[in-house]
Amino acid sequence: MPEDMNLEIAAALSEREEREASGKRRWEELVEIVEVALLAIVAVATAWSGYQAARWDGRQAFLYGTSSSLHFEAEAAETLGAEQQLQDITTFNTWIQAHQQGDEELADLYVRRFSPEYRIAFDAWLETRPFSNPAAPPGPIFMPEYRNPDAERAASLNERARSMFEAGTAARETGERYVRQTVLFATVLFLVAIAQRFRFRGVRIAASVVAGVLMIVALLGIVSLARL
Repeated sequence: MPEDMNLEIAAALSEREEREASGKRRWEELVEIVEVALLAIVAVATAWSGYQAARWDGRQAFLYGTSSSLHFEAEAAETLGAEQQLQDITTFNTWIQAHQQGDEELADLYVRRFSPEYRIAFDAWLETRPFSNPAAPPGPIFMPEYRNPDAERAASLNERARSMFEAGTAARETGERYVRQTVLFATVLFLVAIAQRFRFRGVRIAASVVAGVLMIVALLGIVSLARL
């Protein structure tokens, strides 16, 4: 009789251990499935984030390079504009001298040497009767009709260069945000790897939950960013 009871007790203990082992295997399998899913999602998201960061870095370099090129063009146009304006002013001064000396033939020669844009302003300036009207502008360059195409082109190029530089700065900031998301994904991978080292259920689940939350935060961050 005692022998039968021992057999029954042993069978009950063996059955209990099997149930506990089966339950343990089920939660471990469930946690492993979650961890594999996290790793798969994070692997794809990390690759995408790194790809976008690289593309935004390339766009930043392109925009900065374009901005520098436009600045060089603007400087060249500004120099040409300044030289043309200096030439017109010098010619105008010699015209003043010839006009005051009554040498109209020489004065007409100087007028023909004006740039087309300066000539328009010069004709408009003459209509103000500058030699008898004290309120007349001091010279053609002060007339609203005066234009300097090279100077205007330089201003336009500088504005475009400024816009390109600002766009390059924005591209750099976007690339940096993608890098930050990549760091978050790396943290998720680290937590999952640490969690797999634990056999205590509470610690492993807690680490996986934290990893999952960080992954969601990083994914939401990527979704909110501009893409190329």
